[in-house]
Amino acid sequence: MESSAGENSNNFWWSIELEAEGGGAEEALFTLADLSGSVGSELLEENKENEKNGVKVLRAAYLASRDVSHWLAAIDSLMENFPNVRVRSHAKIENKPWHTEHLEAFPPLPVGDGLVVAAPWHKGSVAEAFSSRLPVYIHPSSAFGTGYHESTQIALSLVEKFLKADDVILDMGTGSGILFIAGLKLGAERAVARDIDPVAVAESKRNMEVNGIPESACDLCAEDIFDAQIAVQADVLTSNILLSPNIKLLGRLKNILKPSGVAIFSGMTAAERTEFLPALSEAELSIMEELTINDWWGCAAVWKSPERGGQ
Repeated sequence: MESSAGENSNNFWWSIELEAEGGGAEEALFTLADLSGSVGSELLEENKENEKNGVKVLRAAYLASRDVSHWLAAIDSLMENFPNVRVRSHAKIENKPWHTEHLEAFPPLPVGDGLVVAAPWHKGSVAEAFSSRLPVYIHPSSAFGTGYHESTQIALSLVEKFLKADDVILDMGTGSGILFIAGLKLGAERAVARDIDPVAVAESKRNMEVNGIPESACDLCAEDIFDAQIAVQADVLTSNILLSPNIKLLGRLKNILKPSGVAIFSGMTAAERTEFLPALSEAELSIMEELTINDWWGCAAVWKSPERGGQ
């Protein structure tokens, strides 16, 4: 990727305004902006009538290195999961200093028992303030998965708990690469990662570099996770995506997860737990552990019977 939040090669940003109403409107807006690749967002002060009706409006900024139609399409592809959200407007914002705000918006964040997620510009302060934790450095850019979203924190915590030295980690829908990078830094022997978006792949490589991980440590490419040709079986599989693709992915696990493997699923709300659990059981997996942070939920699962697992 030629530009990032701090390196926007154009002199403008795309601004897309999203609106929602009803319970959970604010959370839905921020989550949709994050998932669609926003590099910064803010709630707008609306008029009293909108406030009375419970309408929330979010202005989200997107990189000018992609046409606005790309970002609108990214939002549209997620809309079925956010039925209460609408696109209100979009515009070009000249010389908006989102990158300055962006640098200040990502302080180091302790995750799990021994990890800390931080932007690269905090390396010095992390080494001093979090010397007992393993740092995972991520450029907060256009790919989803900075570590600041609850669903990513859930997945990281479960990876930290269940990944063992010399494991193979398979990251489906890798986004920024944060999960497989954390896995490699925790001692995984190698990683395999897939994401349909070439921008995500470029961001993952960029994040590997800042963490001192050679490209040879991960088989990484842009490919649809449901069509991807995976030549290995994983000890640990991570899938920090949405409910529907998580359920769809269950049908592939026998070919890509070892009989002794652990599958980590995140990206779902606590309310969606009751829909995912029957699908998990039907796929012959059972929960080892589940985590909830605010309204987000994830779990680690294993085969009910090892002989029913990876072939």
